[in-house]
Amino acid sequence: MQRKEKEALVAHLHDKFKEAKAAILTDFTGLNVEQITDLRRTLKKSAVEYTVVKNTLLRRASHDTDIELLAEYFVGPIAIALAYEDPVAPAKILTDFSKEQPVLEVKAGVITGTVLTPQDIKALASLPSKEVLLAKFVSLLKFLPTRLVQVLNTPVQGLVSTLAGVKETKEKT
Repeated sequence: MQRKEKEALVAHLHDKFKEAKAAILTDFTGLNVEQITDLRRTLKKSAVEYTVVKNTLLRRASHDTDIELLAEYFVGPIAIALAYEDPVAPAKILTDFSKEQPVLEVKAGVITGTVLTPQDIKALASLPSKEVLLAKFVSLLKFLPTRLVQVLNTPVQGLVSTLAGVKETKEKT
């Protein structure tokens, strides 16, 4: 690769790194082309880009971005998954894929300036999806007014029951 091509690639990667909401580094050693292609297809469905990058180019491109925090992990064969929409998506997909293909090693990640260890990434992957969390939140919002009405009705129902009891005792006498 010529110097000008490398400079263009570094500039292109730098722009992508600034855009990304999350990034996860993996060691893909041991995966064949078909497996990497399957992984890329799966990631692409969730607006995640998976790229193999030379470490020297990665160091230069990550300068002044959140990905620079991962510089200590730029050792050996590296591929980086960049999420542009849902920052949790690459964690879920890569964790699931590494269960099927244990040779894929998740090294580290970064989300909004926070470095994540492989254990953090697994914990992040085990969280419910955004849609599930929103559904729970909406049901909670629906439940609270209903419960408030029930609580406010309880004293009134008690008063009505007491008055009905007084009425019955007066009718008997």
